[in-house]
Amino acid sequence: MATEASETSTPTPERHRPARALRKPAFTVRFGWGPAALAGAGLLCLLAGLLVLALQIKAIFSDQLKQEYTGLVLDAIGRAESARDLANARRPLTGDNGDSAGEPQDYRNARIGLASRLASVAALVNADPAAAPRISQRALSPDVNFADTDALLRSQAAYWRARRDLVSADLRSRIARVAKTLMVLSALIFTALVTALGMYAKRTRQLARESHRFEFAALHDALTGLPNRRHLFAELAQTPPGARADPLTHTLAVLYIDLDGFKQVNDSLGHRVGDEFLIAIARRFRESLRLVDVVARIGGDEFAVLVRGFSTDVELGAIAERLIACVAETGEQMRVGFVSASIGIASFPQPIEDYRHLLAVADETMYQVKRSGKNGYAFATRVQRSEAL
Repeated sequence: MATEASETSTPTPERHRPARALRKPAFTVRFGWGPAALAGAGLLCLLAGLLVLALQIKAIFSDQLKQEYTGLVLDAIGRAESARDLANARRPLTGDNGDSAGEPQDYRNARIGLASRLASVAALVNADPAAAPRISQRALSPDVNFADTDALLRSQAAYWRARRDLVSADLRSRIARVAKTLMVLSALIFTALVTALGMYAKRTRQLARESHRFEFAALHDALTGLPNRRHLFAELAQTPPGARADPLTHTLAVLYIDLDGFKQVNDSLGHRVGDEFLIAIARRFRESLRLVDVVARIGGDEFAVLVRGFSTDVELGAIAERLIACVAETGEQMRVGFVSASIGIASFPQPIEDYRHLLAVADETMYQVKRSGKNGYAFATRVQRSEAL
């Protein structure tokens, strides 16, 4: 018999895959950059951008002050040029000979007004902290040569206009840099938010997958992949509270199955062959039943089937016969010797009035079948129900 068992084909590796999946580590994905590292890098970039933005804004305020100061100087120069034109219009035809005694009074007053305007220009120019060309006190005298005054005003006007243009160009350039910095910071913040949301979604999906894996492991048998006892009780608990009042549409039955002779398979052929036999039995059970029926492995060589919506005991008997045939055929195909099945059947609402006791009553009925000769099935009665409880 052992020789014949060694020639049998082993089940495909897919049957063991659920068990191996349970031994995987909780998290297999590793990030090159963790959330803390990405958050730190993003914060540093944000602080650097804010620092650059603050410096640029400070420079913009400084340029605005320079522009306003330049405007004051140019306005004072314009007033001085107007005073110069007035003095030039009142200058005597004899020219500017420096003889103030013979000058007309209105021309003399115009020269004094021009000197006052030049003094205002000089006060602004000489107070400028930048390296602007200074105006000497000698150029502010009312008796200074008129040509020298014209040359002074032209040079000062040209310098301050050029300086105004430079400050205006620098101001526009800094405003453009501020706009670019704001766009970069906005893109950085948006990218950081999208990255954070993406990482959060990825971690959430990982946790959901792990939670599903752990939940599957808690409710399924590691060897066969079938639901376990806990899952079967959960299915029973989903029975509507009004099922007892409507027995025609809420009939339930539990078929408790124990394999006869399975211990000899383990003892003679080894546990590996025994495991392969249980996997094959689980597959055959699942294929022989409806999708709405639940096949569970209770433990060892014991299985249970939860049937919903059956009509008569004859239908349940046909199901039990198919399950017994599955066990016998699988044993023959795998050449493990004769293995049969003893099945106890408990149904709700008749004769079992409480669906929560179906499994216990079906278990007790199965043992009665084993005591009566095995390889068959039997239905529970009210007496068996009271004994099981």
